[in-house]
Amino acid sequence: MASMFWRGLRRASTCGRGAHASSSCLCGRSAPRRWALPSPETVVTSLPHRALEGGPRAPDTQESEVSTGNLLVILSRHYQDVSCLQFTGDSSHFLSGGKDCLVLVWGLCSVLQADPSRTPSPRHVWSRHTLPITDLHCGFGGPLARVASSSLDQTVKLWEISSGDLLLSVLFDVGIMAVTMDLAEYHVFCGGSDGSIFQVDLCTWPGQKEKSFQPEQDSGKVFRGHRNQVTCLSVSTDGSVLLSGSHDETVRLWDTQSKQCIRTVTLKGPVTNAAIMLAPVSMLSSDFRPGLPLPHFNRHLLGAEHGDEPHRGGFTLRLGLHQQGLEPSHLERAEQLHAVMSSTMEKSVLGGQDQLRVRVAELEDEVRNLRKVNRDLFDFSTRVITRPAK
Repeated sequence: MASMFWRGLRRASTCGRGAHASSSCLCGRSAPRRWALPSPETVVTSLPHRALEGGPRAPDTQESEVSTGNLLVILSRHYQDVSCLQFTGDSSHFLSGGKDCLVLVWGLCSVLQADPSRTPSPRHVWSRHTLPITDLHCGFGGPLARVASSSLDQTVKLWEISSGDLLLSVLFDVGIMAVTMDLAEYHVFCGGSDGSIFQVDLCTWPGQKEKSFQPEQDSGKVFRGHRNQVTCLSVSTDGSVLLSGSHDETVRLWDTQSKQCIRTVTLKGPVTNAAIMLAPVSMLSSDFRPGLPLPHFNRHLLGAEHGDEPHRGGFTLRLGLHQQGLEPSHLERAEQLHAVMSSTMEKSVLGGQDQLRVRVAELEDEVRNLRKVNRDLFDFSTRVITRPAK
């Protein structure tokens, strides 16, 4: 598989032919890293310590721990297949979209700390789409971020996580298969089922929640070149380059200003996913090998007790937990933080006890001086008023 480089950035793509697209690979100068997926249509996303997976045959979202492979929780809230998953930038929330036309916003802490006897509930349920969800993109800001969702109902909608409100809905003349935003969130890029890519300028819209995109009037906002539906989009950090993948078995790089294709990479199957990422230094070495292989993900809660393969001889390495016994609890951390904040506020407002006493003494001296000046002025005024006329 061809390497994909542009301006020092590494591209990650997954591709395959039809139902055989069951593995993912990271392309570069070294050999591709591959891992098997349970089925051709499985949706996977991750953050540093957790992995989310959406199954194609059941409307479930499963969360696993990457270091151990343990299955932590199964969320059965969608009524049909899960089509896309997305984490917020700070990993405090994640979103799931499904063929049931719903977008669900989940709080990660509430999901992991939920009572096993009750089913976790999403923070928001967005049900304004009328056909299956095809893609999600989460901007920066954590719980204050904005989310763009695309659907086969030919609309792209912009949401706010904090309030759950719908901010904008844009109607197109084709189904939208992929959506992304630039880093500054000035533009939304939407990949259509006909191979076109549409650029929506968020800062130029009037104060309307619903708007129609007219390709005839906005011809300068359309990228044309793909011969089949666009499946994925990604924007470079500086917003100058747009990466797109399509079922026409090509990945294209576009200049966002001129809307011209500047590079085309031909693959051996429909492109299902592609993204622009910063290349880690270790990946530039051809002999790089992972120091700790990832374990197989368990398919049942509590591992082998529920039918998974028994653990073979060995040990479990938990990175970052070598001082687990000395680690304070969340309550202790909160109390320490409150004490530090209170102390800082006292010092900033009062300047500390020693400085407070010095300041009080200075103010008392100033009050005594003002009283003396006031008394002198009163005596002078009295003498002037009571002075006999000549």
